[in-house]
Amino acid sequence: MSVILAIAFIFCIIAGRFFWLQVVSGGQLTLRAADQWNREIPVIASRGAIYDRNGAVLAGNKNTYSVFVRPAAVEDKEYLATVLSGIFGLDKSEVYSDISKSGVSEVTVAKHASENEIQQLISYDFSGVYYSRDNTRVYTYGDALCQVLGFTSTDGSGISGLEKYYNELLSGKNGEILYATDIVGVERENAAVVYSPAEDGASLFLTIDAEIQLAAEQAMRNVYVSSGAKSVSCVVLDPQNFEVLAMVNYPSYNLNDVPRDDMQTLNSLSRNKAVVDIYEPGSTFKVITAAADLEEYLRGNTAAFSPEYVFNSSRTRSVDGTTIKCWSDHKNGKHSNQTLAQALNNSCNPCFTDIALALGTDTFYDYLSAFGFGNVTGIDFSGEAVGMLLPQSLVRNCDLARIGFGQTVAVTQLQLACAVAAAVNGGNYYVPRIAGGIVSADGTKQQFASVLKNKVISEEASELLAKMLEGVVTEGSGKNAYIEGYKVGGKTGTAQKYEDGRIASGKYVSSFVGFFPSDEPRYLALITVDEPQGTYYGSAVAAPVAKEIFEDIIAIKNISPFC
Repeated sequence: MSVILAIAFIFCIIAGRFFWLQVVSGGQLTLRAADQWNREIPVIASRGAIYDRNGAVLAGNKNTYSVFVRPAAVEDKEYLATVLSGIFGLDKSEVYSDISKSGVSEVTVAKHASENEIQQLISYDFSGVYYSRDNTRVYTYGDALCQVLGFTSTDGSGISGLEKYYNELLSGKNGEILYATDIVGVERENAAVVYSPAEDGASLFLTIDAEIQLAAEQAMRNVYVSSGAKSVSCVVLDPQNFEVLAMVNYPSYNLNDVPRDDMQTLNSLSRNKAVVDIYEPGSTFKVITAAADLEEYLRGNTAAFSPEYVFNSSRTRSVDGTTIKCWSDHKNGKHSNQTLAQALNNSCNPCFTDIALALGTDTFYDYLSAFGFGNVTGIDFSGEAVGMLLPQSLVRNCDLARIGFGQTVAVTQLQLACAVAAAVNGGNYYVPRIAGGIVSADGTKQQFASVLKNKVISEEASELLAKMLEGVVTEGSGKNAYIEGYKVGGKTGTAQKYEDGRIASGKYVSSFVGFFPSDEPRYLALITVDEPQGTYYGSAVAAPVAKEIFEDIIAIKNISPFC
């Protein structure tokens, strides 16, 4: 009986093993067996191109090739190593070592080889040597838009910027060429070749206007050199839908010659500071405080100040034991009485302190939230910063007062540009976009729609504010952005920088946010100049840059004077 049980037990083990091999692992083992008798050459999908809004190529591909060797199928490895090293400029000993490895079915000898090099290779008709197309990315404008476009790895996969964000869409799906071989990997005579075609990636159309981008690039290079700044950045939006028309960060790098061997430099130069870095905005933030006041006044909030209200002429305010000062006297050494429009013209801190305190923390924070502060804008770009906004429960009066004129708050440049755009476009806050649509490999086009996020203020309040900001340019601190015959609005900003929690002596961020035409904005630009040397006021450093960009846009688009 025990013998029968032992035989039955052994039979169960054998049956179980058969079941495991044939049913559970059958598919995997079949593939492993097929892999021993077949070899695949990858067919790389063509990476989708990136275009500007008008069809100009920003990122494309040139025809290059990868070269593979199947060591087991090579008869004279010494001779092959000599030829390969000569054609592709490689070290012969390294090539010989690679193609002499045992237990390796295939090695990659060269990538991004030219068509001429491949023609030389073909003339030798080596057995065991194969080639296939790969992607070599080419960027039309070199360093222009480099932090936005980003770059790819040597294998053609997106590493940063839009190349990374839209990598799956741009990459497509690789195919393969399947060869039947013998057990050692030598291709069998008269064996069938199975070809699986690649599915090319879709192309991407951006909202970027290449002509405006190049004009903004040049303007930012000019101010970078003339001001001796640490860095400069610029965002140009269409305020009617928040499409990004240009985005510049300088210094930059050449996308066709990425400094891959110096990661510290590459990480610094490839940061899209306009989206991923934050800064204290200073007086440009007063646009938001003014917008909140005007909207609350029109809603009947008695705590808000009317456009005709005349603020206290005192040059200082005392809040929680701290003294807030105006940056200067206004007229002949005497701090003047002024309305909200005049306070914007003069960039008077005490007036905006009054507004913030009058509205109160709850109401003011409702507007900060509606204008997108303390949160991401939702732009199609990785790593967007949320900014820095004190928790509402921790805000003291002295904090609220300073937030009112752009201190004790930190924003991204994109956040502020979007907030100001919403304040002057009729009160509509959209989700900003860099990509405008895609075109699949078969030619099917999909346009991305603008998405309205919320209504921040009424059209009436927005119209009043835009008119006041036009006054800043015609008669206030923004005069250096004035263009004869065109209605330009804007606001200057000069903010001290902090290091280790303290004010950094002599370090400022100079900025200007402007838009035109002020009564129906179509173009908005935010300029920031980080640590300019010498003159550091936004009115003197940043406002002229906005004027230069706007004048270029006027010429590019052939825009006639409005007045």
